[in-house]
Amino acid sequence: MIDLWKYEKELFKNGIHFIGGTDEAGRGPLFGPVVAACVVLPSDFELEGLNDSKKSSEKKRNLFYDYIINHSTWAVGIVSAEEIDKINIYEASRKAMITAIRKVQEKVPLEYVLSDAMPIDIEIPVRPIVKGDAKSISIAAASVIAKVTRDRMMYEADLKNPEYGFAKHKGYPTKQHLLALDKYGLIEGYRETYGPVKRIKEMEK
Repeated sequence: MIDLWKYEKELFKNGIHFIGGTDEAGRGPLFGPVVAACVVLPSDFELEGLNDSKKSSEKKRNLFYDYIINHSTWAVGIVSAEEIDKINIYEASRKAMITAIRKVQEKVPLEYVLSDAMPIDIEIPVRPIVKGDAKSISIAAASVIAKVTRDRMMYEADLKNPEYGFAKHKGYPTKQHLLALDKYGLIEGYRETYGPVKRIKEMEK
């Protein structure tokens, strides 16, 4: 059984109490922004079953989301598809995380950040942890906030353009999505540097 508090407890022992966990959602989709969250949890925080948000059901993630936002200090950072095309998805993910961290710093005196595998150069220490959303409770909480926030943006996109099926695939390159892309073409919000989108863009010229 993994102790999700392991990294946080080590920092608590060293007198560090304001620890942010950060993670992103939406690196792989063809459509929409990348969304990151930063979450600072109180030391007595408990939420049974919280780990990598990708493994939880959507219903459970939504329950986790409601609990986390009411029992933590948190913020999100969003980088658009247009900017992803300009700076690449890796840098966009980092930028979204830094934006979320900066917003949290306006609320609490953040002392340390645990990130999901992302090196971040800021004025406070950052520890990247590979598969951090399954190893650190703070990163796991950030993973939920980022994923639910992005999914809700995809539901809004679906209301505007239901023919693309964003509510189902959340912008990821599923067979259904690629067929819709072939049939209806590009709309604003697609990442034009991504292969399948680039192909459609060339065809539309």
